[in-house]
Amino acid sequence: MTQRVLLMDDEPAICEITGILLKKLGYDPTITMTGEETLNAYHEALNQGAPYDVIILDLIVPGGMGGREVIHTIRENDPHVKVLVSSGDLSDPAVTSYAEHGFSGVLAKPYNKATLDQAIKVSFPKHYDPLL
Repeated sequence: MTQRVLLMDDEPAICEITGILLKKLGYDPTITMTGEETLNAYHEALNQGAPYDVIILDLIVPGGMGGREVIHTIRENDPHVKVLVSSGDLSDPAVTSYAEHGFSGVLAKPYNKATLDQAIKVSFPKHYDPLL
């Protein structure tokens, strides 16, 4: 079964490239650029009975809801959903103490195909257990 990934990032180039990388890695990605779009996609997937397996949230979205704000709404609906925080600022408290901020793991920017795949596998090992 293909894992569904919801990615939010405000930079069009990152959205395009990461979408391609996720497809090449065998995931089924949905790409959003704002917190509002992300929450809409998230709720729509829940309502259809097809929730995302992994959510990747850009920490900072200038002028809008970033990962720090979006994670709270998502956690209200599903405290067990797996969510990676994505940021280039590795000193931000939401990155250094990601679990305290509701995140399951970190995807440090800049990333490539290998580091993207590794971040997902390390953070979500149950998806890669052939016995499950």
